[in-house]
This record gives sequence, C-alpha cells and structure tokens, in this order.
Amino acid sequence: MPEPAPPPEAQARRRIDGLLAASGWTVQDRSNLHLSPGAGVAVRELPTAGGEADYGLFLGQELVGVVEAKKVGATLGGVEAQTLAYASETLAGLQVPIQPLPFRYESTGVETFFTNGLDPDATARRVFSFHRPETLGEWLRAEVLRRAGKAEAPAAPTLKGRMRLAQELNRAGMWPAQILAVQNLEASIREGRLRALIQMATGGGKTFTAITAGYRLITQGGALRVLFLVDRANLGRQALAEFQAYSTPDDGRKFTELYNVVNLQSNRIDPVNKVVITTIQRLYSILKGEPGFDAALEEESAFDGHGAALAISPQPVVYNPQIPPEFFDVIVVDECHRSIYSLWSQVLDYFDATIIGLSATPGGHTYAYFHQNVVSEYRHEEAVRDKVNVPFWVYQIRTQVGDEGATVEAGPGLGVYKRNRLTREERWEALEDDLTYSETALDRSVVAPDQIRTVLRTIRQKLFTEIFPGRTEIPKLLFFAKSDSHAEDILRILRQEWSLSNEQAVKITYKAELDGEGKVAPSRRPEQLIKEFANRYNPRVAVTVDMIATGTDIKPLEGVVFLRMVRSKALFEQMKGRAVRVMADADFQAISPDGGSKTQFVLIDCVGVMEVVKADPPLDRDPSVPFEKLLELVRMGNREEEVLSALAGRLDRIDRRLTADQRGQLAAVPGAPPLRELVGHVLDRLDPDREVQRARELFAVPAMGVPNEEQRQEARRQLLDEAAQPIASNPRLCEALLSVRQAQEITVDVLTADKVTFAGPRPDLNLDYGNAAEELTSAFATYCRENRDQLDALSVLYAKPYRQRITRAKLMELAQAIQRPPRQWTSEALWMAYEQVEANRVKGASKGKHLTDLISLARHALGVEEQLVSFQDQAAERFAGWLAQQANRGRSFSEEQLRWLELIRDQIVVDLEVRLEDLDEPPFAQQGGLGKVYALFGEELGSIVAELNEVVAA
Repeated sequence: MPEPAPPPEAQARRRIDGLLAASGWTVQDRSNLHLSPGAGVAVRELPTAGGEADYGLFLGQELVGVVEAKKVGATLGGVEAQTLAYASETLAGLQVPIQPLPFRYESTGVETFFTNGLDPDATARRVFSFHRPETLGEWLRAEVLRRAGKAEAPAAPTLKGRMRLAQELNRAGMWPAQILAVQNLEASIREGRLRALIQMATGGGKTFTAITAGYRLITQGGALRVLFLVDRANLGRQALAEFQAYSTPDDGRKFTELYNVVNLQSNRIDPVNKVVITTIQRLYSILKGEPGFDAALEEESAFDGHGAALAISPQPVVYNPQIPPEFFDVIVVDECHRSIYSLWSQVLDYFDATIIGLSATPGGHTYAYFHQNVVSEYRHEEAVRDKVNVPFWVYQIRTQVGDEGATVEAGPGLGVYKRNRLTREERWEALEDDLTYSETALDRSVVAPDQIRTVLRTIRQKLFTEIFPGRTEIPKLLFFAKSDSHAEDILRILRQEWSLSNEQAVKITYKAELDGEGKVAPSRRPEQLIKEFANRYNPRVAVTVDMIATGTDIKPLEGVVFLRMVRSKALFEQMKGRAVRVMADADFQAISPDGGSKTQFVLIDCVGVMEVVKADPPLDRDPSVPFEKLLELVRMGNREEEVLSALAGRLDRIDRRLTADQRGQLAAVPGAPPLRELVGHVLDRLDPDREVQRARELFAVPAMGVPNEEQRQEARRQLLDEAAQPIASNPRLCEALLSVRQAQEITVDVLTADKVTFAGPRPDLNLDYGNAAEELTSAFATYCRENRDQLDALSVLYAKPYRQRITRAKLMELAQAIQRPPRQWTSEALWMAYEQVEANRVKGASKGKHLTDLISLARHALGVEEQLVSFQDQAAERFAGWLAQQANRGRSFSEEQLRWLELIRDQIVVDLEVRLEDLDEPPFAQQGGLGKVYALFGEELGSIVAELNEVVAA
C-alpha cells in the first residue's frame, strides 16, 4: 500500500526547508546544531521564553530572526503577534545584537510574509522567498553601526527610514508636474507603500521624472541598485540616452559620471552597476538561468500585438541565487500600461523592491497592479495648459470601399491577383464566382490598391489647402498601417501619388530593408531611420505598423494618419501621442522651414478610429468656426463646454505664436491676465475632477460621499461661468485678441487662378538698398559689441581663444538671440548687407547659409577679422594647410582615406564638430559608418578626428 501523505504541517515544513536552502541558509535540527557551516543557519524548533519558534535564524553566533511555519492555506495575518512574541522573548545567554529580533517571517511554503523590524512603522509584506543571509547581515550591520554612533553608519538602516530623513528636493530645471510627481512618490515611500504609479501625459517628461526620483533614492535613500524595465529594445536605448544626458542637480555632473548605468546586451548582470536597463523578456530569461537571449526578441511588444518572445499566459518564475529577490531596491516599469505586465507581473513580484510605474495611458489592470496608488495624474489638457504638449484637431477621410467593402463580379476574362504572404509573389487567377469582401478584410486577406490610392490622393489634394493651409512643404507625417505588407503597399503608392523619393518617404517596421548582400545596411536600421525622421529634414513621411507607435520621441511630427483600426484606447492614445511634443521654433524650422511654430498637430482619421475607441475629443472640435465667432458666442452668454474648449484651444495657438510686441499689447489691456494663465483658467474649470470637488464644497458632501447629478450640474454651471468670465467681462481684451490674431495669420486664396501679365527687368525702378544695408551692418556691429560680455558665443569669438573653441550650443544661442524680435536678423540677410556695403572685403560661396557663417559675421563685426570670409572657405584653407603639414611629416593618405577626411571636414562646416559616434550616422553611415572608417585609419582614427575638429573649426 502507498505510504500515507504527510500531515499538512510537515508538507509546509518541507517547502520552507527548500526555500531556506535555495536562499543560502543551512537548515539544521536543534539536536544537530552547529553554527559554523554556512553564512547563515536556520535552526528548527528553537526554544524561546515565549514558546518554541519553528525556525531561528543565526548569522554566525548571533540570533537575528525567526520563522513561524503554518500549513498551506492558512492565513498569516493573525500569526504576526506570535512571531513577534518569539522575537521579543529569546532565551537568556544567546547572542542577540538587537531585540526584538529584527527579521521576522511567517510562511506556509507557498506564501511568505516578512517584517523588517529595522523599518520605522514596520509592516509585514509578501515576499517571493527568504532573504539571503548576506543581505540580512548588511542590513543588521548598518543598524548596529548607527546605534554605536559610527561615522560611516547610514542615517537609517532601511530605504524607507532614510527617505524620511531625506533633504528637500532640489527643483532646479524641473516642471511643476515633475516636482509634484517626485514629492508625492517620496511621500508614498515614506508611508511604506511598495507600489506607486506616475501617470504623466506624453511629453511631460516621465523618464526625466523617474531618473530624478531614482537619483534621490540612491543619494538620499541609499538604494544599491535600480532596475529600469522596458518591453522593447529601442525604449531601452532611449532610456540609456536620457540617463547619459541627465545633469544631477547637486553639482551638474552627468548621472553616468557618478554611477554605472548599463543597457543589458547579455544575460549577465554585474553587481557593480547602479542602474540596469533591460527588457522584461531578457530579465525573465536571466531569471531562468539561460546563458543567452536572442536580441531580436526584444524589438517587439505584446502590447502592439507582436513579439515572438512574449507569452499568452503567465510565465513561471523560480528562485535564482545569482539574482535573488532583494537584488534591486527600486524597479521603474516604463510604459507600465502595457498588457505585457499583466502576463509577466509575477516576474515583477519576484523582487522585494519598491516598484514605480510610468504611463501616459494607464488602464484598469494598471491601477489594480499598483493598488490604486496614483502619486501623479497629469493629463494631456494640463500639459497643453503648461505648454508641454500641443493640442490636436481631427481631419476625417472616409471611402466607400473602406466603409463597406466591395464585390468583384466574375465574368469572362475577369480575375484577381493572389499574393503569397511570405514572398509577396503575385499570380493572376480567374474568378469563377463573385468575390465579396467586407471592410474588415481590407489589407489583411484582401488588398484593394485603389482604396489606398484614393485616400492618399485625397490627403495630398487637401494637404496645403484644408489640412495645413498656406504650407508649401510636406510636414512630417506618420502613417499607421495594419501589417508590414500593408505598410509596403502604402509606401509604394505614396511615393507614386506624392512624387516622393526613397529618402523622402520610408517604411519603419521591424523588418529592416536589406542591401544587395542580404544584410541590414546601417542607414536602413529601424533605430537609424527613427533618428533621421526625428532629427533631419528627410524623411518627410514615414509608414509604420507599431515600431514607433509608443514611447518614441518624434518632436517635429505634425500629423498622424490612421489607416488601421485601433480598438484599445490606451494604444490609440499612445499612437496619437507621438505628435504631441512641443519643439523650439528654431529647431522646428531647421526641419520644417515653412512651419513657423509647432502650435498643434492634426489626426487624419481614415478608418473611423475616433468613434470606435471613444477617444477624448480635441480641445477645438470644429476648427471651421471663426475665432471672432467663438468670442462673440461667449460674450453673448454661451456656456457650452465645446465652445469654451474650442476657445481655449484657439487662445493656446495664439499664445504659442506671440511676439514680444504682441505680448505687450495684450498686457496693456486693463484687467487682462497673461494669455497662458487665461488658457489654464479655462482648462482647469473644464476638468471633471474640479467639478466633483466644487460639488463637495458647495453641498458639504462628506469626503467618502459621491455628489448626485443635480449637485454636479450646479457645480458644472458655476465652473463654466467662471471659465468664460475673463473674456465675457472684458471687451477690450477681445478687441486686442482679434487684433493679435489678425496679425498672426494671412488669408490663403486657393480658388483664384492667376496668369502672367509682364515678365522682364525694370531698370527705371531699381532701388538703392545701400542705406538699409549700412543700417543693418551698423546695428549688427553695435549689438555684437554691446553683448559680447553677456553672450558666451560673442565672448569667445571676441577673445579669439583658439584652445577654447566655440560650441554648437553657444552658436545656436547667438543665432536665436539675433532672430528674436525686434531684430529678426538672419545670417543670410546680414551677409547680403555686407556684400552691398563692403563688396571688396567679402568672399565665400555659402553667403551666410551655414549656421557656422555666423562665426565669420560676428568676428568681422567685432573687428577681430578684417575680411568677411565664409566659414566654409576658411575651413577649406585650414584643411589644405593641415594636409600639407601631414605631407611634410611624411604622412600620406589613400584616395579613400582622403574622401573620408573631406567628408569629416564638410560635416564640421555644418555642425562645428564631429564626434566618433557621429560616424555611424548620416552622411557617414551611407559610406559604411564607424566600422568602415576605423578599418581605414585604425587606432589613429580618434586622434585624427580630434585634430580635424581643432584645425577646421579653429
């Protein structure tokens, strides 16, 4: 007969023995007690003055903790008093460094709770397993040193205790929403909450906020390691770049100068790293003990419906002694709204750490995982109010086939093409029966090229008249496709219909384009294409499926085009959010010269996605209503939310375009608040949360009570009336707003056709620009002299310190300064003026077109250089001199090396500096990138690039 099953208590003891052993404890019976075999010894059935503890935990000769075991299924909350009694009444004669014993566990072998008595207001928390002896030893040692008053002791033994003693937050360089998020997060940690959610609108600086919080938890809280968790490799690379760029508020040094930060490329985590960035896919592989992981599986996310590495059911996790649960003190979960964290939450639960979630669009499961502990809520409307985001409006295009599908009738000689999904090879097939397909089959099982062509042709026809009136260059647009095959069809038709080159229109998906040898060319890698799309003039248009649907910054983006349906509101908001980011005018105009300022973006809905996902509507829901009409409606008593929201959206656009003179014009109106405050005033009173708060105040609703509909309606009425009051009660402000609005815009007549009536020179009407040119050059020279001590660029250029070269940032600062009203000078205009006034002293083919020509202009205006010679010509002369010096030293270059040197020279002319990492970006990437140039120059490459930077940009 089979042996009877052991009693439940014995089964629990076996499981607990296994957990203790896996965590590094040597488990012994009291009869075989021997405290020296390991770092920690767990002694069964340890007698105490309060009774017999199931396990006593010894570090060396010292008793530091107890474990109370219960059968599987037992609830453990009521056992804590018993555990504390054992910890408080140890037997006399035992070595007990701290009493009550600080480390107390209750466990069934399936469920384990831990109380760290070193914590202030110590609270039991669920843990995956027991902590390792070494970990408890470190915690204990910190408290013993602190009680002994040792100088090297921390202020408190635990992160929670240390954060209660933390210095006040240094707010320098932070936005109000970021300050509030960090302060509330720290308050949450001081209260002992282990999970906290930061909800912050896209563009609000979630990663910056998380890095600031992480820096504080390291420097003030003594956190040993921080895990920054993503679910896609490109987000990891983006996070690493933000850590590298982060300047610490204490002394301005970079985060990565102070601490090791690594974006994992292997399955080994070095304990010396302070911050570890990795995907949850790789982390799970590490916990499983796998020696390696396919990096390709980190490029896609389950949230977007992709990713071979992602599971459809929760993944099992077992104890890993190399990465014990206490390995990380803090875990930051980026984009924590993703469904991946529902499937993989047990990977997070493995760690005994403070978990901080970041999301712009949290869902129900997100709030549940973080126990409803939302420490920051910063919505898109608030970000618009604070000029962190730009608002949007919707342009809709619908087609018959797109809405209803179609029927292809069978007949003699009629047929369709069949495409192989893998090879895209097509073959013609005759139709025996009519083919009927629904709109849902489009671009999945059926491709109707004319449907795509009709949509793209309509967008092109309306682009400069209705969507972006007055523009002449295609704004940066992002098309969302259903699949890689659909994206391919869109790209091919887009290039045809819009007459775009390969460089102007690109596809950015996981399937990178291959070169002639079947390899991924550096210039066609998805991350490289994303970088170019975000930072360079070309490409103008990108087609994607999910690669840049979430988490990727594309600041100059002005339009998102939905050619695919999205039913998840969270995913839709993420996709829409790619275009919300603000951008400095000078940077925006460098990429979209005719764009002026980025004041809004457009969502082009070709599939009805706005109706399906029930998305939050734009502030300005009907852009066709004139601004004057909106003002009139409000002044005549209209208090509809849609009207006030549209008015706030229009005021926001006006504010983003204000010149200094226009701002002064508005400020001169009696009783008029600054326009940004007015926008915030209206938006704040449209906030549903404010409505509930006002109803509570008006009707004395208890804190836990819910206002009824009648009470909310009265609160809403008051708030809407308050929102309208600054406009409705100030007619002079309305007049000033209309005047400013008219000055900011011009009328674009797209209906009237024109014809040539005369073409030819009029010598009799040639104007003399001499006086204007002299006035401009004189004013520029005066400006340079008067500001040479205020602007770093002018100070450097005047002092002419060749060893302290001017930086691109300082030069950009000067360019922006001279472009501000009332001057509005440009390098080209200044160069033209000097050519008219001092023709015999001006030379150079670039004629002020390069940013670096401003160096020549400023040095000439300051009297440092008598001749005005373009920076390009000076660079060419210095480069030729450098080559001659090399030849005199017996150093020669091959033709290919010389081509690379000239390429570096030309890029220095444009950017003022070339770094080694730049050699993997255009225009160098197209020539083979860093690998190629390193093969040509070897170890000398670094010194050569440094020499050229110093010589060419001297």
